[in-house]
Amino acid sequence: MARLSALLLILLSTLPGRPAAAQDRPENLQLRDRIVAVVDEDPILDSDIDRAIALGLVTREDGEAEESYRRRVLEALIDHSVRFHEVTRFGIEQVPVHQIEEQVALIRSRFADDEEFSRQLETVGLDLATLRQLVARQLRVWTYFEEFLGPRIFVSLDDVRAYYDETLVPELEARGQPAPPIEKVREEIRAVLKERRLNAAITTRTEELRREADIVNYFDGSSAELPPVILEIGEEGAALSRPHP
Repeated sequence: MARLSALLLILLSTLPGRPAAAQDRPENLQLRDRIVAVVDEDPILDSDIDRAIALGLVTREDGEAEESYRRRVLEALIDHSVRFHEVTRFGIEQVPVHQIEEQVALIRSRFADDEEFSRQLETVGLDLATLRQLVARQLRVWTYFEEFLGPRIFVSLDDVRAYYDETLVPELEARGQPAPPIEKVREEIRAVLKERRLNAAITTRTEELRREADIVNYFDGSSAELPPVILEIGEEGAALSRPHP
């Protein structure tokens, strides 16, 4: 489920326009959103955090305070933003449509029915077409890192044997289940170890990308210090701006 959750963690949209000058703003102008971070000039919005939470993409830990939870979601969004920038610099072919549909179906399965699924998408400002675009973009990220880092990961027979003896067999014995012969589970163990090492390699590369990126994080600033991004005139007014700070 970790990869499924990661597939939607960059929920950025674009709105045209320029910041309205302070002296030009009507008195009934209402703030609708704020930039909470900027990664290489790409903004992450407070509403992006709301979307990730509403879709259940980052699980709240037991007893976790709201502020800590939102900060952790934002850090995940920043991580995926720097990864996506890496992909756009080096490029990768578009992923097959069937992979996109499979991931959309997995996301849909988190909801009771189509009506609840559609309602939740609408609540967070998405539709099915936009969801597919976001899934496609994130599949490109995972494909790139698997192709870039995967060939460097090697799992030896000794690694497989150590996992079998030290992890799998004790776990099965604790549940009162017999351990299968190692020959029957060798490839499954190899796949588990490779995925773990790939995830660790992605984490290390992400940390490198974060150090190289220009990241401005406004999360711990006061709300008055956060850059405005979507402004409305009254309750029914049109959005006026989404500036980069």
